Amino acid sequence: MKNKKNFETKFWAGFEAGNPFEASDALFDFAHLDYYKRNLTQAVIYSNKKEICSDDKLSEIFIFYKAISSFLKIYYSLQKKSRKWKVKESARTENVFHLTSLTKQEYDNPFTVFQKAFAEQTLRQFDFFLSEIVSLSLSPYEKDSDIDLATPYIHLIKMLDAGELIRERGLERIKKDKQS
Repeated sequence: MKNKKNFETKFWAGFEAGNPFEASDALFDFAHLDYYKRNLTQAVIYSNKKEICSDDKLSEIFIFYKAISSFLKIYYSLQKKSRKWKVKESARTENVFHLTSLTKQEYDNPFTVFQKAFAEQTLRQFDFFLSEIVSLSLSPYEKDSDIDLATPYIHLIKMLDAGELIRERGLERIKKDKQS
């Protein structure tokens, strides 16, 4: 029996996804890309303020935290599979990207976004960043963070865009060349 990864989707999706492809679909079916980016930005902004992020939506912030935590696990797993899978070519030929945080090269191969992010920071460091911004944004005390919030924030915005792009375009197996 194969080892199944636990992407911890049950809390926000209502079921435990058995593979990263199913978990990715569940993540973007649960909420739109804008929801994740807006809540992430709001948490970072409020992490430096005395007022708390959302007094009346504390449970929503917790669900957001769990979903983004799952996102990190899903795409950490998927980027490791990038030797077996590739993102399908875009059917569009326009030069304007709707996912503006990505460069042309990242748009062409979204896996590079995850490879770069996870080369610079570990999954554990991203999870700590996420815990830190949620904790600080819900705290009524003004406190400076001891960690760099900008770098993981930028990586996470780019990863969210790349994840959406992978979902939009889909993946296909890389065919092994039969010529030796």
